[in-house]
Amino acid sequence: MDDLRDKYLGLIAEANDESALENLRVQAVGKKGEISLKMRELGKMTPEERQIAGPALNALKDEINSALSAKKAGLEDAALDERLRGEWLDVTLPGRSRRHGTIHPISQVTEEVSAIFADMGFAVAEGPQIDSDWYNFDALNIPGHHPARAEMDTFYMHRSEGDDRPPHVLRTHTSPVQIRSMEKQGAPIRIIAPGRVYRADYDQTHTPMFHQVEGLAIDKDISMANLKWVLEEFVKAYFEVDDVELRFRASHFPFTEPSAEVDIRCSWEGGTLKVGEGDDWLEILGSGMVHPKVLQNAGVDPREWQGFAFGMGIDRIAMLKYGIPDLRAFFDSDLRWLRHYGFSALDVPTLHGGLSG
Repeated sequence: MDDLRDKYLGLIAEANDESALENLRVQAVGKKGEISLKMRELGKMTPEERQIAGPALNALKDEINSALSAKKAGLEDAALDERLRGEWLDVTLPGRSRRHGTIHPISQVTEEVSAIFADMGFAVAEGPQIDSDWYNFDALNIPGHHPARAEMDTFYMHRSEGDDRPPHVLRTHTSPVQIRSMEKQGAPIRIIAPGRVYRADYDQTHTPMFHQVEGLAIDKDISMANLKWVLEEFVKAYFEVDDVELRFRASHFPFTEPSAEVDIRCSWEGGTLKVGEGDDWLEILGSGMVHPKVLQNAGVDPREWQGFAFGMGIDRIAMLKYGIPDLRAFFDSDLRWLRHYGFSALDVPTLHGGLSG
């Protein structure tokens, strides 16, 4: 065994690359290596001989393996040293600049809106984008003859022959989330429901898929005055102005009574929108007191509870605040557009409606 030990330790020491080292490993401790073959002979020995030869062979095998590992590490270190001598890096040179990704304006505005309403006690609620026509229409007091229920305005899901489930649609607004939230939570409740909605329409100011945020507040003594205050606070925080004037115009929505369109006082100077001043008015959302039938359909007793609801387009208010001229640009794949209108990931909305970064 001393001969084997001296032989392989010498050869290992003389190996000058990892290929030669691997060949030595196979010759010595491989499945058919010399030391491995010696260990197979242990079965032919007497117990007394095995007690002496066994530990010696195991020790030899361990020593050879350790020598192989040490030599391999030495060869790797030598190769690294050689590479470092052949390569160099000037650490005083400036690093290569990389473009940073940006947050899409829709995502940014959704976060801004959520933060502002969170500061006023509104929780964020979510619901399915594919919903039954009960949640999308019937529960919201939208009658069967209403134009919104026509296939030219709403995307209906395909139904196979014999499918007797209720019709399902791509939701046309996030109002179904209000119904589901009241069913689950009851009253009192105060939520906003941001998300994607779908309508069969496409031009400069309409797209088949867009984003809405709707708000709902139900309690025992809520009135239109509370609605007005909430909307004024939102507009001031979102457009970052100290004062704002809102105008409520009587309107009609099946799910609210009374209903009102809401305009803000503004001016357009040089094509730039200025909120809170001027002689112009701009419609930004619809609102009203929740219709008693809607409360009843959601399992809330309208004789005990009342409240308001409102809804606005996230895409639209993003265009107004950040000067984006065409709604269709939100779906543009041109990265130059996103670099211009996108937001730094460090611009995080605060609970007071501003940005910190």
